[in-house]
This record gives sequence, structure tokens and C-alpha cells, in this order.
Amino acid sequence: MYTQLLPIIIPVLACVLVGFVWARSGSPFNREFLTRLVMNVGAPCLVLNGMTSLSAGPTEFYRSAVIAVWLIGACFVTGALILRAAKQPVRSYVPAVMFGNMGNLGVPLCAFAFGDEGLGVVIGFYIAASVIQFVIGPMIQGRQAAWRTLLTTPIIYAALLGLLLLQTETEMPLALANTVELIGGMTLPLMLIAMGYSLAMFKVSRINTAIGITALRFALGLMAGLLAIEFLELEGVIRGVVLIEACMPVAVFNFLFAARYDRAPEDVAGAILVSTVLSFISLPWLLLWALP
Repeated sequence: MYTQLLPIIIPVLACVLVGFVWARSGSPFNREFLTRLVMNVGAPCLVLNGMTSLSAGPTEFYRSAVIAVWLIGACFVTGALILRAAKQPVRSYVPAVMFGNMGNLGVPLCAFAFGDEGLGVVIGFYIAASVIQFVIGPMIQGRQAAWRTLLTTPIIYAALLGLLLLQTETEMPLALANTVELIGGMTLPLMLIAMGYSLAMFKVSRINTAIGITALRFALGLMAGLLAIEFLELEGVIRGVVLIEACMPVAVFNFLFAARYDRAPEDVAGAILVSTVLSFISLPWLLLWALP
């Protein structure tokens, strides 16, 4: 068991720990530069490289994206109903229930667990979640959709280019393919380091609220994932990717929107910290369940 799990867990934890310790040490860290580097250069190359490795062509990407929409939508509907019944601020808390960390944590885990095939599959989740978070996320919180931000996000155009290559069965020139693979390779460790740095900045102000949001995130995500697996009769890599992505902790990006729109950012930060710590504790069992 350990020989199967350690090569997946140790690299992820090590990168997160580097970011966390770096932040705690007070050493200089330009988070804005790192974020821009990942989002504008690294992630688009990672997306393009992952999509060109899809063995089943664009169908696999579309299926992953549709499942991601289902996971997020199911968590939104059930989460909103539960929060409303509990007389909690729906607009403030439901984004944290909807949006798990499918990118910064889910993508590296699936890549390490399932290799290039897993990376190709999880890209569909990453793109769908990014689009929904930019479009639907602000609207839930009572603001306009961030269309301008979405339309200036390079990963969207990388995904469109990847789909074009898949649809036309065109291969990139070897020099370009190697460049994209090399630059994309830096993205996963940088994502995790940035995540560790962000976690060091958060604190739990109200533990009961943080635990409540965390419980909804995990319980509703898991139920939605299991329903998708059962209904679509998923097996192999796609089944494992759905399980991992469905059970991801609260995404760090939720805090940025909560702070921007003044929607209980302290509570959201606490939920991110608590859910992430618990996810690392439960990670071995989740991977054992997800691995084929």
C-alpha cells in the first residue's frame, strides 16, 4: 500500500510544505508574480500538453467537463437548500461548498496518481470549474459575471487550441510540443507552493462555521461524485479522477472573491484551512479508493 501511495502523496505534501514554511519564515515572496506566471504561462502550457495526450480525443474532455458541471451544480443546489434551512448566509457560504480545489490540488494529485492519462482527463474538470467560477461565482455573490477576467484568461484559449488539435487530429511540431511540455512541467509544483503560501496566511476565526462548511463540501461533493460514477457506470482512470475531484477541499480562490465582495472572508478562509488539513489527513484512504 505504502509503495503505491507515497510516490503520489509525498511530492504534493513537500511542495505545499515549501510554500507554507517559506511564508512562515518571512522570506521575500512575490505571490502576484508567481500567480501571473502560473496562470498566464504555465497553466496554458499544462492544459495544452494534457489535452494532446487524451487517448479518446475530444470526447473524453467533453465528458470530464460535463461531470464537473454536475458536481458543482449538485453542490450548489443542495448546499443552498441546506444553508437556507439552517438560516446561514447562502451567498457568502455556498461558493465554498460548490468550488473544491480542482486546480491547485486536484490536478497534481490526478497527474501523480494516473500519469498522462489522468492529467488529460482532469483538464476537463479544471477548465469547466474555472469558467463556472468566473461566470457564476460573482453572480451568486450578488455581482456581475467576471466576463472580462474570463476572456483574458489564457487557459481558455489553450483549451480551445487543444480541442482544435484533437478535432482535426493534428499534432504539434516536435519543437513546440517539447517547449509546451517543458514549461507546463513547472506548473504543478508552483501551484502547490503557492497554495502552501496562501494557507500560511489564513486563520480560523470561527471553528464551528469552518467545520460546517467543510462538512458540506466533502459530504455533498462525495455524494455527487458517487451518483455520477453509478449513473454513468464509470470505471478506471475517469472513475478515480471523479472521486478525487469530488472530494477536494474548499478552493483557495473562494477567499479572493469573498474578500473582493465582502462575503464573510474570515469564515471562508477558516473553511479553506480546516478542509485542506482534513483532506491531507484523509488523502491515503481517498487514493486507495480512487486508484484502479
